[in-house]
Amino acid sequence: MRGPESPTGPASRPGPEVLGQAARLASSGLLLQVLFRLITFGLNAFTLRFLSKEIIGIVNVRLTLLYSTITFLAREAFRRACLSGSTNRNWSQTFNLLWLTVPLGLFWSLFLGWVWSQILEVPDPNVVPSYGVGVAAFGLSAVVELLGEPFWILAQTHMLVRLKVIAESLSIILKCILTAVLVVCLPHWGLYIFSLTQLLYTTVLVSCYAIHFMKLMSSQQSTKKSLPISRMTDLLPHITVKGTFVNWKEAKLTWSFFQQSFLKQILTEGERYVMTFLNVLNFGDQGIYDIVNNLGSLVARLVFLPIEESFYIFFAKVLERGKSVKLQKQEDIAMAATVLESLLKLVLLVGLTITVFGYSYSQLALDIYGGSMLSTGSGPILLRCYCLYVLLLAVNGITECFTFASMSKEEVDRYNFIMLALSFTFLLSSYFLTKWQGSVGFIFANCFNMGIRIAQSIRYIYRYFRESPYRPLAGLLPSPFLIVVYVLCGVVTGISEVFLCCERGWLTRLLHIIVGVLCLGATLVTVFFTETKLIFFIRTQFLPKYIQKKT
Repeated sequence: MRGPESPTGPASRPGPEVLGQAARLASSGLLLQVLFRLITFGLNAFTLRFLSKEIIGIVNVRLTLLYSTITFLAREAFRRACLSGSTNRNWSQTFNLLWLTVPLGLFWSLFLGWVWSQILEVPDPNVVPSYGVGVAAFGLSAVVELLGEPFWILAQTHMLVRLKVIAESLSIILKCILTAVLVVCLPHWGLYIFSLTQLLYTTVLVSCYAIHFMKLMSSQQSTKKSLPISRMTDLLPHITVKGTFVNWKEAKLTWSFFQQSFLKQILTEGERYVMTFLNVLNFGDQGIYDIVNNLGSLVARLVFLPIEESFYIFFAKVLERGKSVKLQKQEDIAMAATVLESLLKLVLLVGLTITVFGYSYSQLALDIYGGSMLSTGSGPILLRCYCLYVLLLAVNGITECFTFASMSKEEVDRYNFIMLALSFTFLLSSYFLTKWQGSVGFIFANCFNMGIRIAQSIRYIYRYFRESPYRPLAGLLPSPFLIVVYVLCGVVTGISEVFLCCERGWLTRLLHIIVGVLCLGATLVTVFFTETKLIFFIRTQFLPKYIQKKT
């Protein structure tokens, strides 16, 4: 008999257990991703010296945008709806719903592949050959990745901490290694290199999930982990005992999130859409902007994204959608408020640190990473502005994480209208600011867009907790003494950059780095003594093994 008919699994877990597992998921994911991303970071810096700006622009902007658009439109809404599970979930219907991502992804792959090949500007074949092969390969890789959606949802809802991190990191590392080898040995292959490595990435990613669950089904661990399946065929689509193919409540919630995901994709990748469809930058400038964008968003991918994904699950399971705080368990509301306040304070301080120190060390970082191609021209200015954007990105990630996890279906639908207005405003501001300020205009438009989204989420959070004694938005207020330390560090490192960096040799660069390390140390010491509530939260939730050893 099929296991999913019974309401087992994480949905019935108490709040503290879900919080502990979410924190372990975030901390373990963070540590492993830092290690693997550093390896990837080094390999990318190596291959960067063998590529032209035009190929970088085509691969990292045009083709990557195709891949991300297909996967986002095909699965994002399904992921958010299926992660908001209830205690009465029928897993058979959930799996059936998730398998709809494959035909949906195939449709978007064919349609968008035609747009990318026939409608958009095609690069010069003498400069970037085999463009059509690249479009086909990246579209196919998106469909391959969608085959692993049931595995991904099952792993996330049951807090299989290492599986997600290892699968993604292993696939990325293999992709980077193969890219480096082919770029050095067979540079004339051009886009064939990136087409092959992209297909390798998605194949390895899905295979890791499939192999893990196959091994799990053949052992006794599936019972211990309370998995809602007893064999691999339980994951395949079929009609349930009640004769209903999908849970219509989940399906309606998916449709609401789908409308929102379409708009959110425009807001998230808006600058790439403007570059791709309006041709405001040539392929070379697109390549420079994308490199700086990836370098600037490194911390967002390493730190903020694992936290957001893990604690979205926590908020979605502890809070009840659409219910007033007075009608929910007060211990769950108190826990959610405390966690939200601590998370806001954590990402705020990380973002402030990046903004303050990033201004004085952007040129040095670009010179070390990519040489004079990045450290001269508009590169340093782009990265300095991007550091401010990272601060807004960090705060928005947590505020929207809570907002989307606690909104009712009706509230999600109303929020879609706001996102629609933001989408048009962002696209218009991106176009005009880029015409006025060049590639820096994209970052200004992103900051403007992110500020409005933060304001909307803060308004929702304030109204959500208005009838309770909790005020989690206090996490956005650092201590006055810490603000003074940040200002002093910004002034000192700014002066250090003027006199020590970056044209006076490696000795002065080393001195500039030492100044930054000392200022960073002073900042961390100040945080430790002024933000005691945050330190306690980190020690108890993100460092559970350390606490267990101490006790």
